[in-house]
Amino acid sequence: MQTLICGSLAIDTIMVFGDHFKNHILPDKIHMLSVAFLVPELRREWGGTAGNIAYNLNMLGGEPMIMATVGEDFGAYRARLDSLGIAQDCIREIPGTFTAQAFITTDLADNQITAFHPGAMSHSHLNHVADAPGARFGVIAPDGRDGMLQHAREFAAAGVPYLFDPGQGLPMLTGPEILAFLEGARFFAVNDYEAQLLEEKTGKTITELAGLVEAAIITRGAEGSTIITAAHTWQIAAVQPDAVVDPTGCGDAYRAGLLYGLAQGWGWEKTGQLASLMGSIKIAHRGGQNHSLTRAEISARFHAAFGQTLD
Repeated sequence: MQTLICGSLAIDTIMVFGDHFKNHILPDKIHMLSVAFLVPELRREWGGTAGNIAYNLNMLGGEPMIMATVGEDFGAYRARLDSLGIAQDCIREIPGTFTAQAFITTDLADNQITAFHPGAMSHSHLNHVADAPGARFGVIAPDGRDGMLQHAREFAAAGVPYLFDPGQGLPMLTGPEILAFLEGARFFAVNDYEAQLLEEKTGKTITELAGLVEAAIITRGAEGSTIITAAHTWQIAAVQPDAVVDPTGCGDAYRAGLLYGLAQGWGWEKTGQLASLMGSIKIAHRGGQNHSLTRAEISARFHAAFGQTLD
């Protein structure tokens, strides 16, 4: 089942400062801050919500189709997607722009100073769901605000069920807009902090919001996740990771597990368990797309964790 993933493609440049920011930022000079940090360690990571979800879904053997807007600097990322065999028919290059990117400087205490440039992502509304006629399921992940709103309307008009995954896009949405997303969505997925933000913005409890969709999924990190439907609530245990290295992209890996399970017609418990496993695999690696396992290896880990196979 082809899944159309509407969201961002981004490039993260991560720099490590070999000291503590507090030793170089004087509290009484904050109003005239001008500092420079030597960063001998630098790495570049491929990311963005759509890119991360598609990467994990492709690893599982799913059929992701990315819908995103990118800039003129997208060549290396495009080559990577080509090498992975991920469809790019709905990736639109916007002339005169950069691909969305974050510049992150981290100190030895894991404090971060981040600058984010949305770039081409702000033009996501130029893409249309109708451009992917083969899509049988959709995802609305964090993207340009206008694009998120438009794609929700277009999924509904086309009769394509979708997962609403607002993530870091939540702050730019109003309560009525969130309710409109949920009324058109088949499912929604948020972490526990985002669940609280949903309640504050809409004035409704998570239980009430879950009643607007077939299933609500709330992730809680090391405490596992909760899947709420009208008939039952499942508590899904977290899978013990090989190591806790970097949480970046764990939510996207989890969502790929959800999407794969839904495409296979699995029940919610097994679907949630695969999602939990995918998040566990990702957290043991730096970046959102540096873990690489075969389908057989994922199946073996699933059997070890839950006593059943993926098939």
